[in-house]
Amino acid sequence: MINISEFDIQALALIRKNIKNLLSNAAKLYDREDILVLDIAPQIYEGAREFFLKSKIETLDIDPDSSATYICSICDYNPIIEKEKFDLIVCTDVLEHVINPFDAIDEIHRILKPGGILLLSSPLNFRIHGPLPDCWRFTEHGWKQLVKKFEILEIDSIKTEDRDLMPIHYTLIVKK
Repeated sequence: MINISEFDIQALALIRKNIKNLLSNAAKLYDREDILVLDIAPQIYEGAREFFLKSKIETLDIDPDSSATYICSICDYNPIIEKEKFDLIVCTDVLEHVINPFDAIDEIHRILKPGGILLLSSPLNFRIHGPLPDCWRFTEHGWKQLVKKFEILEIDSIKTEDRDLMPIHYTLIVKK
């Protein structure tokens, strides 16, 4: 049996709230009928659908049972998805689970339209969690390297009380 600490329970609640805030705020700016959104690995959560009510939403997941629009790995070149197809891509709390986050970012860059928006998030100070594998944690410096092909519009974090320089969670909004 896994012992989940009180810190992790509180951190998870903060992380989920942070993702909802990121999506809610982005939807206020970008949700329109002429926008095509890709939500990567929304799994059992509503993901972008809860917030982007006007936009058309497609999904991508590696899980063949997910009923996603595209069943594939974001770390691969996916010829079934045309270049520069999406106006906005949501990739929240996914990159820590992929084997090669740089390949994932390259594929996201390929399928995002010029001027398109990418919403990203990932935990830093949080326990290993599913779906496994859980491979990575990104600092602000790591994020800047991952998204160096993009313009960073916003990078934000949830601070860990009494632990400077070890945020619980990061969110980013970047533009191609």
